[in-house]
Amino acid sequence: MARVLIVDDSPSQLAGMKRIIEKLGHETLSAEDGASGVEVAKKELPDLILMDVVMPNLNGFQATRNISKDPATAHIPIVLVTTKDQETDRVWGLRQGAKAYLTKPVNEAALVKLVKELIGG
Repeated sequence: MARVLIVDDSPSQLAGMKRIIEKLGHETLSAEDGASGVEVAKKELPDLILMDVVMPNLNGFQATRNISKDPATAHIPIVLVTTKDQETDRVWGLRQGAKAYLTKPVNEAALVKLVKELIGG
């Protein structure tokens, strides 16, 4: 069983992704903004991070950059999960260190496939 950190400021999005991940048999951790997402990532060292982009305090691009540039957390794959659906956003997100980019509303099959590719199970 892997541990997946879900960072999203929307309670309904958080609950939806949590349900999908737990159905796969993984444990979930959560954070409600980018700053707390970075803190939880450093403290808990999850196996995967699902990161929203539009959030208060620290946005998902900034949080992804912080996590992927820190030697202690650089190994953790990050998937950006966002309403920002422009190609420039996707390219920018991947440049910040994300391994993949999904747009909301999340397609459950696409999320499951990505989780399996990145951490198995």
